[in-house]
Amino acid sequence: MSRRLRPVVMFCVAMLLVAVLWEGYKAIGPEKGGEILGFGILPRTNDQVMPHVWSMIGGMFDPAQRTGGDTVLQVVLSGAWYSFRIALVGFAVGVAFGMAIAVVLSRFRLAERAVLPYLVISQTVPLIALAPLVAGWGGKLQIGDWVWPRWMSAALLGAFLAFFPVAVGTLRGLKSANPASLELMDSLAASWWRTLITLRFPSAVPYIVPALKLGGAGAVVGVVVAEISIGLKGGIGRLIIEYSRQATSEPTKVFTSIFGAALLGLTMAAIVAGIDALLMRNRPRETTS
Repeated sequence: MSRRLRPVVMFCVAMLLVAVLWEGYKAIGPEKGGEILGFGILPRTNDQVMPHVWSMIGGMFDPAQRTGGDTVLQVVLSGAWYSFRIALVGFAVGVAFGMAIAVVLSRFRLAERAVLPYLVISQTVPLIALAPLVAGWGGKLQIGDWVWPRWMSAALLGAFLAFFPVAVGTLRGLKSANPASLELMDSLAASWWRTLITLRFPSAVPYIVPALKLGGAGAVVGVVVAEISIGLKGGIGRLIIEYSRQATSEPTKVFTSIFGAALLGLTMAAIVAGIDALLMRNRPRETTS
C-alpha cells in the first residue's frame, strides 16, 4: 500500500514545491521583467502576468460569466471532459493504425524501407497548419445522411500524433523476438500469424508500453492544438483562447484553463499507466529495463 501511495505523495510534494517557487520568484523577481547578459529572459511578476497562487485558486470559483451561472472551474472541467473524449478516440485510432502499420512493415521488409522514411517525414508537418486543411476536407465529406462532425477533425489530428510512436515502438518490439524462439516456431511449422500472436507480440510488450505513453501525450496535444486551430467550441483548447483574450481583466481564468489542459494530460497518462500495469503484471522486472 505504501508503494502505491508513494507516487501520489510525491506528486503532491512536487505541486507544493512549484507553488513555493512561484511565490518565491514573485516576491523577489522584477515586476517589469529583467535581462541577463542583454537577453530579456526574466518574466514579469505583476499580478496580470503572475497572479498569486491563492488568487488562482479563488478565481476558479468565480462565475464564468458576469451574469452568473456556472463557475470557471465547472466550465473548464466541462471543456476538459469534452476534449478528453475526443483525445481518447484519437488515441484509440492512432494505436490501432500504428500497430497495423507496424505489423505490415515487420511482415514485408521492402514495405519498411519504402514507407518508414515517409512516416518520419509526416511528423515534421506543422500541426497548426494541417488542422485547417483537415477540417476543410472533413467538412466536404458526406455519405448519405451522415455528415462529418467537426470534432472528428480534432480526433483525427490527435490520432496523427499518436500513431507514429506506437508504430515505431511496436515495429521495434516485433523485431526483438529471440532468434532461437523464432527458429523453434519455424521448426514446428507455425504460420507467420501464429508466430506473430504467440511470440512476436508478447516480446514486443516492453516496447509497446513506452510507445503508448508517448502516443497518449501526442493525442492530447493534437486535440488541444486542433481545437485552437479550427475554433472547435466546447473543448479546453477553445477555452484557452477565449480566456487569453480576458487576461488583462481576469488573468486567473487563463491559468485555470491551463490547469484543465494539464488535468487532461494527467488523466490520459493515468489510463496509459493502467494499461502498463495490465500488460506488465506477469512479467519479471528485469524484462522491462
